[in-house]
Formats: sequence, structure tokens, C-alpha cells
Amino acid sequence: MTSVRSDVLGDIAAHVPDERIVRDPDVVSGLSHDEAEWAPVGVPLAVVRAESSAEVQAVVRACHRHGVPVVARGAGTGLSGGANAVDGCVVVALDRMDRIVEIDPLERLAVVQPGVVNDDLRAAVAEHGLWYPPDPASSPWSTIGGNVATNAGGVCCVKYGVTRDYVLAVEMVTGTGELVRLGRRTAKGVAGYDLVGLVVGSEGTLGVVTEVTVRLRPLPPPAITVAGYFSSIVDAGRAVRIVAAAGLMPAALELVDRHCLRAVDAWKNMGLSVDADVILLARLDEPGAAGQLAAQRTLACFEEGGATWAACSTDETEAEALFAARRLAYPALERLGPVLTEDVCVPKAQVPRMLDRIERTAQRHRITIANIAHAGDGNLHPLIITEPGDEAARVRARAAFDDIIADALALGGTVTGEHGVGLLKRPGLVAELSPAVIALHQAVKDALDPAGILNPGKIL
Repeated sequence: MTSVRSDVLGDIAAHVPDERIVRDPDVVSGLSHDEAEWAPVGVPLAVVRAESSAEVQAVVRACHRHGVPVVARGAGTGLSGGANAVDGCVVVALDRMDRIVEIDPLERLAVVQPGVVNDDLRAAVAEHGLWYPPDPASSPWSTIGGNVATNAGGVCCVKYGVTRDYVLAVEMVTGTGELVRLGRRTAKGVAGYDLVGLVVGSEGTLGVVTEVTVRLRPLPPPAITVAGYFSSIVDAGRAVRIVAAAGLMPAALELVDRHCLRAVDAWKNMGLSVDADVILLARLDEPGAAGQLAAQRTLACFEEGGATWAACSTDETEAEALFAARRLAYPALERLGPVLTEDVCVPKAQVPRMLDRIERTAQRHRITIANIAHAGDGNLHPLIITEPGDEAARVRARAAFDDIIADALALGGTVTGEHGVGLLKRPGLVAELSPAVIALHQAVKDALDPAGILNPGKIL
């Protein structure tokens, strides 16, 4: 191992300044994992802080020559272990590749390096009257490269879609060290297979993405927010189903339960848990009278679903505070103890049943499960909370995690809506996909990474 370490790092040092090849064990440790609770983490040889596509290519070529694994990481905000190091790997940190290369208002596209932070891109294109819709809750910190790796969604995805819907092209380094461009800049194009769509969501197992071209939209008009308070999470789920059945398409439809509200209140003193056990938030962005009508119809759906109180927003600041509470829920819960995060997705018609099953799972395993959700598209985020150092609770939490996945699959859902498979969801992926489909995945992996060095052990 010492010889391999010396040889591969020596090859890398011929192309990357030594000060950006991190060997200090404490620094390396901090850059070796994402935010996934209890996902295994290996010990890498080093972390290389790349600043160009050429440097990434040099790293992959060196690792390919020496049979050393490569794990790419962005901001480390992932929740599935997809960016966790494996023993003896080289971690390629892409956070310094943070340049917005181009914004083209005419073609409505932007070209960015993978380390660009999601919110920074949104702010930059807004100056041109444009909008990049994918907005994961981690958007103030997560990077476009990481969003591409997991096909991230977010609050607006119920109406506007997920990352894959906005990626036109990528530049990436394959497992053999080839620097290739996939995709196009044109509004339409069907030349060859959709390799870009294949790469988006592949979690760094098919290539290391070094540049991304994304589609933009015009900035939407100011939205109307409809808030509903519910006495049970199942009632809120029923209201989600009623909204869908009415043919309404909110720009966002988010659920926050009492555990999250209490945690946010304890942290930020927002006073939300005094009035509601569950809050459902809808954002309608149709212009003019159409938006007003959609808001009133959504309000009626909330009331039909059993809301104890519901209203359309008259105060934009108040409405933004409610959505801020939704974004603060996860970090607020982290303050209480380790949080094992799910992101199952079920058909909208099954949202009430799935929420009921999650509550039953919490009772059965005697564990606290908080719930936030992109409820409008059935993407639920049960957050399983344990006390620090409570090993028995940890065992129960893992059992609850497995039961939630099984229930989602039984209701026609999927094991991951936007966080990715990584390490935590690999057993669930095997349960969801047939052996023949798993074999197709492996064949694709073998074609782009024949030596198997790119993020090994993730997904497959």
C-alpha cells in the first residue's frame, strides 16, 4: 500500500501543485464523507483539491494506471453516503471549481463548473431575469455537481421538475481518464443515446463531471402562498391527494409535521408549533386571476382534507417565514441527535397511506420519526431521530428505516426520490429492481468504467 500510495500521489503531483494534495489525516477525515448518518467511511490515501478539468483528468488517469479508486465530492451535503471514501481511494474535491463560465440570456442557458453553489447560480441568473428551478433544501450550500450526481429535486420540483430536466450537457472524465462532452446547447436534439440523462443521478460511478450546461426559465411572477394547519399527518396527506385529484399543480406543496415545528421553534423561536400539529404549504405562481383562482381552489382542497385552519397569504414576509421553517427543519432536528434520513417516493394517491404507515412504524419500533415532505409529488422525508450514544435506539432506527423502504415499495413507490442510492439504499435498490435490470446497470458501469475505480461500492 505504501508503494501504491507513493506511486499514484507522485503521478498526481506532476500535474497538481503539492499544496492541493491534502495528506493531513485530520483534514482528510473531514473531507471523506457526506452527511449520511451511520454510512460506512473508508480511509483515503489523500484528497486532491482540483481546480480544472485537466487536473481531474490527471487524477483519474493516475488512479486508473495504479488501480486506485476515485471518489468525487462537492460540498458534502449528501444524505446517502454517495460521497463517502473507500479505503485506499483518492478523493477528488471539486468545491474550488466554482466558476460560472457563461450565462446566455438569448438561449436561456448557463455553463458552470461543478463547485458552483446552487443559490449562487440562481442569484446570478436572476440578474438576467432568469431562473434555475431545482432547489433542494440544501441550496444555500450544495453544489451543482452534487445536484447532478443525485438528480436533486427540491421544493419547486412538483411543477418544474428535477435536475435532469435542466441539464443540457456535461463535460466529464470517464473511468479510463478520457475527457468527453455529452449533450448539446440547442433547445432540441436527439442525436444518439441520452447519455446526459444517464450520467445525471449516477452518483459519480460513471464519470467525474467537470462542467455542466443547464437550461434556464424566465423568472416566475410573485407567488401566492396557501397555508393549512392540520391535527393529523394523515389528514394533511389526504389534502395532498385531493389537490392532485382536482388537477391543481402548485409550484410547491410542502408538509412539515409537529416534530419538525417544535425543533424549529426550539432553535429559532418562530412560534409555529403553538398553532398546528402539521402544516401544509402550497405556492401558486400562475399570473393574475388564474393564480387567484388556483389559490382559492387549493384552499378549498385543504379544507376538504380536514384543515383546522387555512388561508391564502396576504403577507409575503409571513409566507416566506413558513417556507423558511420548512428549510430549517432538518438542521433543527440534527441539534437533537443523530438523524437517519429517508427520501422514499410514492404515488400521490398513496401519500395518506404511506404517512399512516410511517406513524405506525414509529410506534412499533418505539422511535421518533419526524416528517417533512415534497408532498405534492409524493416524495417523503421521514427523519428518524435517536439519542446520542443510544445503541438500542440505533438498532430500532435501522429496522424502522428498512420497514419504511419496504412499505414504499409495497405501495408502488421507489426507495429514493432525490437523495440517491449511495450506501444506505443499496439493499432497497436490489429489492426494487429485477436481476435483469441490475445486470443492465452493471453493463453500463463496465462500459464507462471498465476498471471499476469510480466511486466503487455505491449504487451497485
